[in-house]
Amino acid sequence: MRLHDLSDLAAVGRRLREEQQRAAAEAQARREAAARQEAERTLFSRSVGRITPLRQPNLAQLQPLQPPPLPVQHWLDEERVLLESISDDFDVSTLLDTDDQLSFRRPGIGVEITRRLRSGHWSIQRQLDLHGLRVDEARQALGEFIRLAHKLGLRCVRVVHGKGLGSPGKSPVLKGRVQSWLVQKKEVLAFVQARPIDGGAGALLVLLQPAGGRNA
Repeated sequence: MRLHDLSDLAAVGRRLREEQQRAAAEAQARREAAARQEAERTLFSRSVGRITPLRQPNLAQLQPLQPPPLPVQHWLDEERVLLESISDDFDVSTLLDTDDQLSFRRPGIGVEITRRLRSGHWSIQRQLDLHGLRVDEARQALGEFIRLAHKLGLRCVRVVHGKGLGSPGKSPVLKGRVQSWLVQKKEVLAFVQARPIDGGAGALLVLLQPAGGRNA
């Protein structure tokens, strides 16, 4: 800018001083902000004081959590017991009561138990339908069903083996086998042929041992 007289020179001087003052104020503000940040950063160390590191840090060595082991051997043992506990060569005919429906009851179980079972005294709590299964499949399904029902504390279940109307010769294939298998299961106290309303000659009503192990 051109200076025409002394007043112009004085104005220039005032502007320079204002800019210097502004720059100094900004620098002072930056220093104060930095000082505050440093004070906040060192607040904990200044409050605690001097720290002496421990020679032995006494830290626990934690091992990573391992997944729980699977009881594979237990499962295999149960499966082996299940397969071994039911035989197709077992002769059940001598153990059945020779009434018109061939019921079964274990020694120590009175006749009134099968009568009550046949009359519907115990409600049917679960059912297994063996229709369409091969003999080996039916044997395994029945063993697992009885074992699970007993573990759950069920008392009365129904096993549907069919009347054999679709089998060669129109004779039931599974009926006699199911009776034989049930007799071999220690969880079974008694069984009777179902009432017509519950399946008749194509099903059995089975009374299971109480979960506590005492007889009915």
